[in-house]
Amino acid sequence: MASEENTKRVLLISNSTLYGSGYLDHAESEIRDFLGDVKKVLFVPYALHDRDAYATTAHKRFQSMGYELTSIHTASNPEAAVNEAEVAFIGGGNTFRLLKALYDFGVLDPIRKRVNSGMPYIGSSAGSNVAGPTIKTTKDMPIVQPPSFDALGLVPACALQVAAGPGGAGASDHAQAPAGQAP
Repeated sequence: MASEENTKRVLLISNSTLYGSGYLDHAESEIRDFLGDVKKVLFVPYALHDRDAYATTAHKRFQSMGYELTSIHTASNPEAAVNEAEVAFIGGGNTFRLLKALYDFGVLDPIRKRVNSGMPYIGSSAGSNVAGPTIKTTKDMPIVQPPSFDALGLVPACALQVAAGPGGAGASDHAQAPAGQAP
């Protein structure tokens, strides 16, 4: 009899804000469907410099949807926060800043292990970028240098975000093969 493997649960969102709407308004129904009965969300605001303001924005949005959100940046032990989380949500910003912080705070491997064991993962923008095997395809400005470009590897391809703005531009995700592999 074959052993049953845990199924990864990953929701990747191209952007956090669609032009003309509020933070995560465009993805609310998908987030609710994805989370189901989960009520506590661990937020990872490492992609932005002002983590307090970002966590406040995310907290208000998730609270309005009926979820309790805590931010990893206020945890005395970030790795323990990951290990105790019901779901992880990594928000957008600069992908290089995000990946460097995931390495610096020692949470890249714990997040990967938890998601591979079945913990739900939501990533938006930069949070979607780090869900792939590498950040080598990101269009973000390299404002800091992470120790490696290797990311979480939750999905086999890299997501490239397209910002949605005025003039009819729409949000879309584009999958691209990992660096060094044919698409």
